Amino acid sequence: MFLKKDKILNHELKKTRESFFSKIKNLFLKKSKIDINVIDHIEEVLLSADIGTKTTIKIINNLETRIRKEKYKDSKEIYNILKEEIGNIFLDVENICLEKKIEKRNKKPYVILVVGVNGVGKTTTIGKLAFFLKKKGFHTVIGAADTFRAAAIDQLEIWANKAGVPLIKQHIHADPASVAYDTLQSAKYKKKDVVLIDTAGRLQNRISLMEELSKISRVMKKIIPDSPHEIILILDATTGQNAFEQVKKFTSFVKISSIILTKIEGTAKGGVVIGIMDQFKIPIQYLGIGEQLQDIKVFDGKKFIDNFFEYR
Repeated sequence: MFLKKDKILNHELKKTRESFFSKIKNLFLKKSKIDINVIDHIEEVLLSADIGTKTTIKIINNLETRIRKEKYKDSKEIYNILKEEIGNIFLDVENICLEKKIEKRNKKPYVILVVGVNGVGKTTTIGKLAFFLKKKGFHTVIGAADTFRAAAIDQLEIWANKAGVPLIKQHIHADPASVAYDTLQSAKYKKKDVVLIDTAGRLQNRISLMEELSKISRVMKKIIPDSPHEIILILDATTGQNAFEQVKKFTSFVKISSIILTKIEGTAKGGVVIGIMDQFKIPIQYLGIGEQLQDIKVFDGKKFIDNFFEYR
């Protein structure tokens, strides 16, 4: 039996909904009229959801201002205002889907650099994204430029084979920039549509990682002058505020175009999505929602919010 997309999303985000948004929902359902303490309760729930202090304060201030200005007292009205204020955070971030950006580019290939710390599901996500793009009709190739770990190359090869997408690789400790160069050269010659370049995730050594990414970019420009066209950051949703810190560190030395959030189905910390989009204005392109090849879905901010703010 197949479920509709909104029901599938509802199921996948169950833990986040029950731990965070249901607290807000229950708070309002128990009150027909709003008392002076309700704002404090809302603030507590927002903070407990890993939204982050700055974004929580912003939401609360906007909520208080509108309540005073518009004289709202009914719980359902204020519930809807809260939904609207959180929804506005998503509307403020321009999110052009990756497929459209690939189609819009006249010259091939569209080069995507994939970054993220070890353990966030980067290798798995690259395999899923390659499969997703292949299903959309894009001829894709993967470059195994994370040469720091032998396991990274081997795992990526397994996922590339599963996706039915070619992989360009060298040996462990090979120059990552050399792998990227070979991948782009091959992709350009074979007229591939998309290149996905994996990179090492040694964030604890930020200086060497920054230098490595800079070198990869410089070498790729020798083949395709305006590459990379996209830098995607992979984040593990289960890490909550730690994911927020990873965005902060990566954006300090590289321009992140978009985010893929993994393991969303196994976390109660989905509120970090709201904080990241508010503080960094970086769109979330996809959600990783399982371990299977097809377990990647386009992120829809409106559906994300509607899923939790269904007033009953």
